[in-house]
Amino acid sequence: MGEKIMNNYLTYLYLLTPLHTGGSSQEGNLMGIAREVHTEFPYLPSSSLRGKIRSQLEYISPDEASILFGQKIKDGQQPTEGEVWFADATLLFFPIASLSHHLIWITCPLWLERWNRWIKNQEIKKLIETARTALSSNKSALISFEAKELYLQTACLKESHLQKVQIPVNSELIQPLIKREGLVSQILSRLTIISDEDCIALVETGLQREVRVALEENSKTVKGGSFRSEEAIPPEAVLFFPWGIKANPTNQTSNSRSELIKVLDDRLQFGGLEGLGRGWTDITTVEINKEKK
Repeated sequence: MGEKIMNNYLTYLYLLTPLHTGGSSQEGNLMGIAREVHTEFPYLPSSSLRGKIRSQLEYISPDEASILFGQKIKDGQQPTEGEVWFADATLLFFPIASLSHHLIWITCPLWLERWNRWIKNQEIKKLIETARTALSSNKSALISFEAKELYLQTACLKESHLQKVQIPVNSELIQPLIKREGLVSQILSRLTIISDEDCIALVETGLQREVRVALEENSKTVKGGSFRSEEAIPPEAVLFFPWGIKANPTNQTSNSRSELIKVLDDRLQFGGLEGLGRGWTDITTVEINKEKK
Protein backbone atom coordinates (compact mmCIF):
# COMPACT_ATOMS: atom_id res chain seq x y z
CA MET A 1 0.00 0.00 0.00
CA GLY A 2 1.19 3.53 -0.70
CA GLU A 3 1.85 6.11 1.97
CA LYS A 4 -1.07 8.27 3.02
CA ILE A 5 -0.45 11.98 3.32
CA MET A 6 -2.14 14.36 5.75
CA ASN A 7 -2.21 17.92 4.40
CA ASN A 8 -1.93 20.71 6.98
CA TYR A 9 -2.52 24.40 6.34
CA LEU A 10 -2.24 27.74 8.09
CA THR A 11 -4.80 30.46 7.46
CA TYR A 12 -4.24 34.12 8.37
CA LEU A 13 -7.20 36.35 9.19
CA TYR A 14 -6.48 40.05 8.62
CA LEU A 15 -9.32 42.05 10.17
CA LEU A 16 -10.90 44.62 7.86
CA THR A 17 -13.54 45.53 10.46
CA PRO A 18 -13.80 44.93 14.23
CA LEU A 19 -14.39 41.31 15.23
CA HIS A 20 -16.95 40.47 17.94
CA THR A 21 -16.55 36.79 18.70
CA GLY A 22 -19.20 36.40 21.39
CA GLY A 23 -18.38 35.48 24.96
CA SER A 24 -19.46 32.43 26.90
CA SER A 25 -21.03 34.66 29.56
CA GLN A 26 -22.32 38.19 29.94
CA GLU A 27 -21.56 40.32 32.97
CA GLY A 28 -24.12 43.05 33.60
CA ASN A 29 -24.39 45.26 30.52
CA LEU A 30 -21.07 44.09 29.04
CA MET A 31 -21.21 41.94 25.89
CA GLY A 32 -17.78 40.38 26.18
CA ILE A 33 -15.82 38.42 23.61
CA ALA A 34 -14.52 34.88 23.72
CA ARG A 35 -11.31 34.65 25.77
CA GLU A 36 -8.82 31.92 26.52
CA VAL A 37 -9.26 30.69 30.07
CA HIS A 38 -5.54 30.57 30.93
CA THR A 39 -4.36 33.83 29.27
CA GLU A 40 -7.46 36.04 28.90
CA PHE A 41 -6.43 36.76 25.31
CA PRO A 42 -9.34 37.09 22.84
CA TYR A 43 -9.69 34.33 20.26
CA LEU A 44 -12.07 32.99 17.62
CA PRO A 45 -13.37 29.50 18.55
CA SER A 46 -12.90 26.70 16.05
CA SER A 47 -16.62 25.92 16.21
CA SER A 48 -17.37 29.41 14.84
CA LEU A 49 -14.77 28.96 12.11
CA ARG A 50 -16.06 25.55 11.12
CA GLY A 51 -19.70 26.63 11.00
CA LYS A 52 -19.04 29.70 8.85
CA ILE A 53 -16.65 27.95 6.50
CA ARG A 54 -19.03 25.03 6.03
CA SER A 55 -21.98 27.32 5.28
CA GLN A 56 -19.89 29.20 2.70
CA LEU A 57 -18.78 25.99 1.01
CA GLU A 58 -22.36 24.65 1.05
CA TYR A 59 -23.48 27.77 -0.78
CA ILE A 60 -20.88 27.16 -3.49
CA SER A 61 -20.94 23.36 -3.64
CA PRO A 62 -23.17 21.34 -1.25
CA ASP A 63 -21.66 18.03 -2.40
CA GLU A 64 -18.10 19.15 -1.64
CA ALA A 65 -19.20 20.40 1.80
CA SER A 66 -20.72 17.00 2.62
CA ILE A 67 -17.50 15.22 1.65
CA LEU A 68 -15.26 17.42 3.85
CA PHE A 69 -17.56 18.21 6.77
CA GLY A 70 -19.66 15.05 6.82
CA GLN A 71 -23.35 14.45 6.18
CA LYS A 72 -25.85 16.18 8.45
CA ILE A 73 -28.75 14.33 10.06
CA LYS A 74 -31.29 13.85 7.26
CA ASP A 75 -34.27 11.53 6.76
CA GLY A 76 -33.43 9.66 9.94
CA GLN A 77 -29.87 8.85 8.85
CA GLN A 78 -27.00 9.31 11.29
CA PRO A 79 -24.46 12.09 10.58
CA THR A 80 -21.11 11.04 9.13
CA GLU A 81 -17.65 12.15 10.22
CA GLY A 82 -15.97 14.78 8.08
CA GLU A 83 -12.46 14.79 6.63
CA VAL A 84 -11.43 18.27 7.77
CA TRP A 85 -10.39 19.62 11.18
CA PHE A 86 -9.93 23.20 12.47
CA ALA A 87 -8.15 24.66 15.49
CA ASP A 88 -9.01 27.95 17.24
CA ALA A 89 -7.87 31.21 15.66
CA THR A 90 -5.46 33.04 17.98
CA LEU A 91 -3.79 36.44 17.83
CA LEU A 92 -0.46 36.99 16.09
CA PHE A 93 -0.20 40.76 15.52
CA PHE A 94 -2.29 43.37 17.37
CA PRO A 95 -2.54 47.08 16.37
CA ILE A 96 -1.74 49.68 19.01
CA ALA A 97 -2.00 53.46 18.88
CA SER A 98 1.33 55.20 19.43
CA LEU A 99 1.86 58.87 20.21
CA SER A 100 5.30 58.65 18.59
CA HIS A 101 4.59 56.39 15.59
CA HIS A 102 0.81 56.73 15.07
CA LEU A 103 0.16 53.00 14.53
CA ILE A 104 2.30 49.98 15.29
CA TRP A 105 1.68 46.28 15.85
CA ILE A 106 2.65 44.32 18.92
CA THR A 107 3.33 40.65 19.42
CA CYS A 108 4.90 38.60 22.21
CA PRO A 109 6.97 35.40 22.61
CA LEU A 110 3.84 33.39 23.45
CA TRP A 111 2.11 34.30 20.17
CA LEU A 112 5.30 33.73 18.17
CA GLU A 113 5.84 30.33 19.79
CA ARG A 114 2.27 29.26 18.98
CA TRP A 115 2.81 30.33 15.40
CA ASN A 116 6.16 28.57 15.11
CA ARG A 117 4.73 25.27 16.37
CA TRP A 118 3.17 25.02 12.94
CA ILE A 119 5.53 26.80 10.56
CA LYS A 120 8.69 25.38 12.23
CA ASN A 121 10.95 28.21 11.03
CA GLN A 122 14.48 28.30 12.50
CA GLU A 123 14.79 32.09 12.08
CA ILE A 124 11.58 32.65 14.02
CA LYS A 125 12.85 30.23 16.68
CA LYS A 126 16.04 32.31 17.07
CA LEU A 127 13.95 35.50 17.21
CA ILE A 128 11.87 34.05 20.07
CA GLU A 129 15.00 33.06 21.97
CA THR A 130 16.48 36.54 21.48
CA ALA A 131 13.23 38.13 22.68
CA ARG A 132 12.98 35.93 25.77
CA THR A 133 16.58 36.76 26.74
CA ALA A 134 16.30 40.51 26.13
CA LEU A 135 12.91 40.91 27.81
CA SER A 136 14.07 39.04 30.90
CA SER A 137 17.04 41.41 31.31
CA ASN A 138 16.91 45.18 30.89
CA LYS A 139 14.93 45.58 27.68
CA SER A 140 11.22 46.43 27.52
CA ALA A 141 10.69 45.94 23.79
CA LEU A 142 12.34 44.65 20.63
CA ILE A 143 11.52 46.73 17.56
CA SER A 144 11.89 46.27 13.81
CA PHE A 145 12.39 50.01 13.15
CA GLU A 146 14.56 52.90 14.30
CA ALA A 147 13.30 54.86 17.32
CA LYS A 148 14.83 57.18 19.92
CA GLU A 149 11.75 56.62 22.04
CA LEU A 150 8.59 54.64 21.62
CA TYR A 151 5.10 55.27 22.91
CA LEU A 152 2.86 52.24 23.38
CA GLN A 153 -0.43 54.06 23.70
CA THR A 154 0.64 56.62 26.37
CA ALA A 155 3.50 54.63 27.96
CA CYS A 156 6.92 55.93 26.90
CA LEU A 157 9.91 53.62 26.40
CA LYS A 158 13.32 55.28 26.17
CA GLU A 159 16.02 54.24 23.70
CA SER A 160 17.98 52.38 26.42
CA HIS A 161 15.02 50.05 26.91
CA LEU A 162 14.65 49.28 23.19
CA GLN A 163 16.53 46.75 21.08
CA LYS A 164 16.49 46.73 17.29
CA VAL A 165 16.02 43.28 15.73
CA GLN A 166 15.77 41.92 12.23
CA ILE A 167 12.41 40.31 11.51
CA PRO A 168 12.60 37.32 9.13
CA VAL A 169 10.57 38.30 6.08
CA ASN A 170 11.71 35.83 3.43
CA SER A 171 9.76 32.81 4.61
CA GLU A 172 7.24 31.62 2.04
CA LEU A 173 4.83 31.08 4.94
CA ILE A 174 4.59 34.80 5.80
CA GLN A 175 5.12 36.41 2.37
CA PRO A 176 1.54 35.76 1.13
CA LEU A 177 0.25 37.82 4.09
CA ILE A 178 2.56 40.82 3.97
CA LYS A 179 2.52 41.09 0.16
CA ARG A 180 -1.14 42.09 0.26
CA GLU A 181 -2.00 45.73 -0.43
CA GLY A 182 -2.77 48.18 2.35
CA LEU A 183 -1.66 48.49 5.96
CA VAL A 184 -1.04 44.75 6.30
CA SER A 185 2.11 45.18 4.18
CA GLN A 186 3.60 47.46 6.88
CA ILE A 187 3.27 45.07 9.83
CA LEU A 188 6.76 43.56 9.88
CA SER A 189 8.39 46.99 9.40
CA ARG A 190 6.39 48.45 12.32
CA LEU A 191 6.49 45.51 14.72
CA THR A 192 7.20 45.59 18.45
CA ILE A 193 7.85 42.48 20.53
CA ILE A 194 7.00 42.89 24.20
CA SER A 195 6.68 40.53 27.15
CA ASP A 196 3.65 38.25 27.47
CA GLU A 197 2.52 40.18 30.54
CA ASP A 198 2.78 43.60 28.87
CA CYS A 199 1.00 42.22 25.82
CA ILE A 200 -1.95 41.08 27.93
CA ALA A 201 -2.25 44.56 29.45
CA LEU A 202 -2.02 46.39 26.10
CA VAL A 203 -4.50 44.10 24.39
CA GLU A 204 -6.99 44.66 27.20
CA THR A 205 -6.76 48.45 26.85
CA GLY A 206 -6.60 48.21 23.04
CA LEU A 207 -9.88 46.35 22.53
CA GLN A 208 -12.61 48.35 20.82
CA ARG A 209 -15.57 49.06 23.11
CA GLU A 210 -18.83 50.69 22.07
CA VAL A 211 -21.84 51.59 24.19
CA ARG A 212 -25.24 51.00 22.58
CA VAL A 213 -28.60 52.25 23.85
CA ALA A 214 -32.24 51.53 23.09
CA LEU A 215 -34.51 54.52 22.39
CA GLU A 216 -38.14 55.11 23.25
CA GLU A 217 -40.17 54.77 20.06
CA ASN A 218 -42.01 58.09 20.28
CA SER A 219 -39.70 60.45 22.16
CA LYS A 220 -36.35 59.06 20.91
CA THR A 221 -35.03 59.27 24.44
CA VAL A 222 -33.05 56.51 26.09
CA LYS A 223 -35.07 53.74 27.68
CA GLY A 224 -34.33 53.33 31.35
CA GLY A 225 -31.39 50.96 31.79
CA SER A 226 -31.43 49.85 28.16
CA PHE A 227 -27.77 50.10 27.28
CA ARG A 228 -24.91 47.70 26.77
CA SER A 229 -21.19 47.83 26.08
CA GLU A 230 -19.80 45.64 23.27
CA GLU A 231 -16.19 44.51 22.99
CA ALA A 232 -14.40 43.74 19.73
CA ILE A 233 -10.92 43.01 18.42
CA PRO A 234 -9.96 46.12 16.39
CA PRO A 235 -9.37 46.18 12.63
CA GLU A 236 -5.82 45.65 11.33
CA ALA A 237 -5.26 42.79 13.81
CA VAL A 238 -3.98 39.45 12.46
CA LEU A 239 -5.10 36.07 13.78
CA PHE A 240 -4.17 32.64 12.47
CA PHE A 241 -5.53 29.13 12.68
CA PRO A 242 -4.15 25.77 11.58
CA TRP A 243 -6.37 23.25 9.86
CA GLY A 244 -5.98 20.07 7.92
CA ILE A 245 -7.53 17.27 5.92
CA LYS A 246 -7.27 13.70 7.12
CA ALA A 247 -5.27 11.16 5.19
CA ASN A 248 -7.43 10.20 2.24
CA PRO A 249 -5.92 9.82 -1.24
CA THR A 250 -9.16 9.76 -3.25
CA ASN A 251 -9.66 12.17 -6.14
CA GLN A 252 -13.02 13.13 -4.65
CA THR A 253 -11.34 14.51 -1.50
CA SER A 254 -8.66 16.26 -3.57
CA ASN A 255 -11.30 18.11 -5.60
CA SER A 256 -13.14 19.10 -2.42
CA ARG A 257 -9.91 20.36 -0.91
CA SER A 258 -9.35 22.65 -3.88
CA GLU A 259 -12.82 24.15 -3.41
CA LEU A 260 -12.20 24.67 0.31
CA ILE A 261 -8.88 26.42 -0.29
CA LYS A 262 -10.65 28.81 -2.68
CA VAL A 263 -13.03 29.71 0.17
CA LEU A 264 -10.07 30.19 2.53
CA ASP A 265 -8.20 32.56 0.23
CA ASP A 266 -10.82 35.27 -0.13
CA ARG A 267 -12.93 37.40 2.24
CA LEU A 268 -15.25 36.02 4.89
CA GLN A 269 -17.29 37.37 7.77
CA PHE A 270 -16.94 35.77 11.21
CA GLY A 271 -18.47 36.34 14.62
CA GLY A 272 -21.57 38.24 15.59
CA LEU A 273 -23.06 41.65 14.72
CA GLU A 274 -22.94 40.88 11.00
CA GLY A 275 -25.62 43.49 10.36
CA LEU A 276 -23.26 46.14 11.73
CA GLY A 277 -20.46 45.05 9.42
CA ARG A 278 -18.43 43.36 12.13
CA GLY A 279 -16.02 40.53 11.49
CA TRP A 280 -15.00 41.02 7.86
CA THR A 281 -11.61 39.43 7.21
CA ASP A 282 -9.13 39.20 4.37
CA ILE A 283 -7.98 35.57 4.34
CA THR A 284 -4.68 34.07 3.22
CA THR A 285 -3.95 30.33 3.32
CA VAL A 286 -0.60 28.56 2.98
CA GLU A 287 0.30 24.87 3.11
CA ILE A 288 2.62 24.23 6.05
CA ASN A 289 3.62 20.57 5.86
CA LYS A 290 2.64 17.10 4.82
CA GLU A 291 2.62 14.48 7.54
CA LYS A 292 2.99 10.88 6.43
CA LYS A 293 0.62 8.43 8.03
